[in-house]
Amino acid sequence: MGGQGMTGCIVGWAHTKFGKHDGLDVESLIVEVAQGALADAGLSAADIDQVYLGTMNGGFVKQEFPASLVFQADPAFRFKPATRVENACATGSAAIHMGLNSIAAGKARIVLVVGVEKMTEVSGAVVNDLLLRASYRKEEDNIEGGFAGIFGQIAQKYFQRYGDQSDALARIAAKNHKNGVANPMAQMRRDLGYDFCRNVSDKNPLVAGPLKRTDCSLVSDGAAAVVLADLQTALSLGKAVAFRAAEQVNDFLPMSKRDILAFEGPALAWKRALANARLGLDDLDLVETHDCFTIAELIEYEAMGLTKPGEGARAILEGWTEKDGKLPINPSGGLKSKGHPVGATGVSMHVLASMQVTGQADEMQIPNAKLAGVMNMGGAAVANFVSILEPLRA
Repeated sequence: MGGQGMTGCIVGWAHTKFGKHDGLDVESLIVEVAQGALADAGLSAADIDQVYLGTMNGGFVKQEFPASLVFQADPAFRFKPATRVENACATGSAAIHMGLNSIAAGKARIVLVVGVEKMTEVSGAVVNDLLLRASYRKEEDNIEGGFAGIFGQIAQKYFQRYGDQSDALARIAAKNHKNGVANPMAQMRRDLGYDFCRNVSDKNPLVAGPLKRTDCSLVSDGAAAVVLADLQTALSLGKAVAFRAAEQVNDFLPMSKRDILAFEGPALAWKRALANARLGLDDLDLVETHDCFTIAELIEYEAMGLTKPGEGARAILEGWTEKDGKLPINPSGGLKSKGHPVGATGVSMHVLASMQVTGQADEMQIPNAKLAGVMNMGGAAVANFVSILEPLRA
């Protein structure tokens, strides 16, 4: 994806509220955001050249083969190419990258990208097992607690190498819950406070290793969509957000083949994105990063270059990543507060970053934000996507 900047722009978007949506199936969620994104862009289904649908599924719902469900939004989609994309928790960003690739290759002028997941129809035990399918099951299948167990192990190893960082993790959780109050699309809009997040209690028990319930993102239903257009088309439309950079870096699936605490894939994706954008990290006004667990956000501070390895706690304990800090991280509330419907998450992050750089983020707005970073991660730092977004027009 190197050199991708400016070949595709986001020209419209839509986003459901994330949470438990009884009575709404995958099809309903897809239709809602597909219609909403087209309306937001001022375009019709007839204008779309290709469709990409991002969803992990794997057993969350019975309906597979969902790409053509987008056509339920408008019969004018019929006979257009539609493809399902999956890349674990980075599925949404992978679908966006497919759309950008199509535009860069001249195969499409306008692309609709939808990300969706319906996770709440199955039990918690089934959710854990389905998410564990994004691990290397030959070696990691017996880890208790599903993906929380994997990141619980990562947290334990981090604490062993760098010391107990429970204070920092609680600060991250408290920050993201506080930020989420301002996000009308967030699943949990409650400022839980540091003390609640820091202490084990009946309502905040230990889940895996040192991770408590408040360290874990939420099982969720939801969808988000973006319309992508080539530069010439974007200039003719009402609003446009350009990709200053869009990078993908994949690493080995087995954790045993890498230093899992180094997050080398995210670090390389950030390095390439910033180089391609000709920017430094301090040029960014905000970042939406993949806080599937608080320990992930902590290590991502180090991967993006905010601190040296092992010093990520400084960024949160000294207030750097607060909404009024030098680099606000997850002003939307992140996955922690917003929810994490797997296939929708990457698209959601791009929507929220686009809202920021166009001044449309309402109570979430970072003043005068013009450059936003997005880091979406699939698995335990396996599939790593970094985008840098800016408004096409100053």
